[in-house]
Amino acid sequence: MNTAATPSIVPRPAPQPLLDALAARFGAQCSTALAVREQHGRDESPFDAPPPAAVVFCESTQDVADAVKLCAAHDYPVIAWGAGSSLEGQLLAVRGGVVLDLTRMNRVLDIATGDLLATVQAGVTRKQLNDELRHTGLFFPIDPGADATLGGMTATRASGTNAVRYGTMRENVLALTVVLADGRVLRTGTRARKSSAGYDLTRLFVGSEGTLGIITEITLRLYPQPEAVAAAICSFPDVASAVDCTIAIMQSGVPIARCELMDANAVRAVNAHDHLGLPESPLLLMEFHGSPSGVREQAQTVQALAQDFRGSDFAWADTPEERSRLWAARHHAYLSALQTKPGCRCVTTDTCVPISKLAQSINATVDEAQAAGLPYFIVGHVGDGNYHIGYLIDPAKPEERELAERLNAQLVRRALALGGTCSGEHGIGLHKQDFLREEVGDDAIDLMRAIKHALDPRGLFNPGKIFV
Repeated sequence: MNTAATPSIVPRPAPQPLLDALAARFGAQCSTALAVREQHGRDESPFDAPPPAAVVFCESTQDVADAVKLCAAHDYPVIAWGAGSSLEGQLLAVRGGVVLDLTRMNRVLDIATGDLLATVQAGVTRKQLNDELRHTGLFFPIDPGADATLGGMTATRASGTNAVRYGTMRENVLALTVVLADGRVLRTGTRARKSSAGYDLTRLFVGSEGTLGIITEITLRLYPQPEAVAAAICSFPDVASAVDCTIAIMQSGVPIARCELMDANAVRAVNAHDHLGLPESPLLLMEFHGSPSGVREQAQTVQALAQDFRGSDFAWADTPEERSRLWAARHHAYLSALQTKPGCRCVTTDTCVPISKLAQSINATVDEAQAAGLPYFIVGHVGDGNYHIGYLIDPAKPEERELAERLNAQLVRRALALGGTCSGEHGIGLHKQDFLREEVGDDAIDLMRAIKHALDPRGLFNPGKIFV
């Protein structure tokens, strides 16, 4: 079993002088109330950890810098907080700490329509940004499902359903404002679309999971809203056929915007949760962007390919209401699955493999999950080789947790053997530290440690994450 699945939790209490200093600087913005600390003491991972010592509700970059300086003066950890939706334990105070809640930093600072850019504070959510962009004819495409904050999405290098066409946060972040471990404020990148000026510090912080600095502002790429959008669903007799169809779609060169897999278990769960009448078999949920004629041509090509792989019940969703209903069901898959086993916890993982290896990876994962007899569901951004599996466990039965972690280890190592990665978008956090070492090797881990030490020599930013 992956030893990172049972992380070392050694919290230490905050020095009282630090709590006094935070209270003096922030007043009502600082809370040590147990209910507030407990709310900020867990995420969507299956891990349990003690709550942080205090929560500071920051409202500006200066607030973040002042809080970091106070914590640094007392040699005490700091953890940045967004929507709390991380899945690998990124937000837990396993070494103790003060949580900086950035959700009040929720202003869209600038929308430059001529440059197709927006600059936002870290607490702005993706839905909030797109609501403010609605009248401009532009949108921000990265959609991880949860209404995550853009700061959190940047810190975890999020992607989601649109990544097959628009890329991930890595490709769509141009500049950052970051508070360093000594409280200095660093600005990286520019509003230009490209640069060859020195080290790419922006990309260094994208995906760093709050271990190198605290992101407070982000400049993002925007895209024109497509002239026409159509969604379609198609059912398949088994997961293998759906995956083979996906591979054929990608290899055909169709510029599909979204291509999502839901296995029969996931479909069954969303039918119950959202009162849909989808055939309870594996399905692909797809979306096409472009001109009306282009969308029609893309969809016709995909429909013909689906028939070659025994696809059936091909159905269209042309209106915004129909599309929203289908995509809401897809985004609800996680919560819908939890409701199928009341009181359960979900051990979830994701991997990403080269598209040509996707069928091999998923088919073996399905066989292992069925043989184990543990309830599970699979969803995936299969258009770019990324899929997720959630194992539903009874938290009172340690043997179920151990079985889930064993299955997790098997599927991750299979992805690595196929030339893939241990995480396509969830990140490392607590859960995948051993797998990261297996993927990149000791020399790369040593280099990462050196970068961490250079930027955070006392290890105060989100300690215990990515590597121990």
